[in-house]
Amino acid sequence: MLIRRWALRRGFVDQPGGHHTTHTEPIALGGGIVIFWITILPIAIVAALAWWWQAHGIPGFLPQTLAIHIPGLASRTELALTLVAAAGLLHVMGLMDDKRHLGPKLKLVLQFTAAILLAGVGGVRFDFFILNVWLTTILSVLWIVVIINAFNFLDNMDGLSAGVAVICAAMILGAAWNSGQVFVCGLLIILIGTLCGFLVFNFAPAKIFMGDAGSLLVGLLLATATIRTTYYQQNSSEAAWYNTLMPLIVLAVPLYDFLSVTTLRLLQGKSPFIGDKQHFSHRLVSRGMTRRQAVLTIYLATACTGLGATVLHQLSSTAVILVFVQTLLILLIIAILEHPGKV
Repeated sequence: MLIRRWALRRGFVDQPGGHHTTHTEPIALGGGIVIFWITILPIAIVAALAWWWQAHGIPGFLPQTLAIHIPGLASRTELALTLVAAAGLLHVMGLMDDKRHLGPKLKLVLQFTAAILLAGVGGVRFDFFILNVWLTTILSVLWIVVIINAFNFLDNMDGLSAGVAVICAAMILGAAWNSGQVFVCGLLIILIGTLCGFLVFNFAPAKIFMGDAGSLLVGLLLATATIRTTYYQQNSSEAAWYNTLMPLIVLAVPLYDFLSVTTLRLLQGKSPFIGDKQHFSHRLVSRGMTRRQAVLTIYLATACTGLGATVLHQLSSTAVILVFVQTLLILLIIAILEHPGKV
């Protein structure tokens, strides 16, 4: 891999012995560079072409099955360009942090800047709440920042953050596909393909890491997809408001890790943004699992909660409650498995 060789030559590596690392030799960083360009460049190109063709005429060589989507894609130009700008901001910040370790306050400020740019300018806001635009914007900004950090926190073991992101993106893709949302589907398909290719080199034993330059971007893209996806049929006679809670179930495991680690650090008087080895994956390893077993366990737990979420739109309110209970039980099993106490 060209990026890996470049990173090793330039010393752009993650050194062993850190407070949250588990590897024993320097591992190349720079995987985030690949993830950024492979996901963001197609979005920018498609948005620019759709805008141009809508303004100057759709070329005749385009198949009709594609041409009918040009007006819809063109209407998403502002969203696409805002997403590119926000992603670029987080990517550059991530590269700098991977090299120099920026302080948590600056990182949080820039994360909120990217989220406000998306929600305020790009219109990436929840639209299924009967609230005014200010409240939905605030709620959306907080959600984006939480998901960004959830996947940044998950990037603590070989293949973990990328693999969980693939599973979550696949679940959200199902809902977006059912709703006929071309932009969101395209975004998720590109993201899934990119991360699957990256996992070939990142799964244990990893040859390259995505670093903050990649994990922050992955969180941003997934947060955007969860907000922009429609989870219910507008013309349905069913009172299906609970379908909009699908992202909470799909992302239950990443959110569990984020909230549990943040709570532990705060109770210990530590900054929640200073890395350590108290993550879900680390606690499973401390219970006797290998790193691969821990990662695969988290994959399976994510898939279990996510599969229940994919059928919410087909269920009665009683069945939905059972899916929520099932999700809580899975998280409880996780808590028991990782509990550090003696058996």
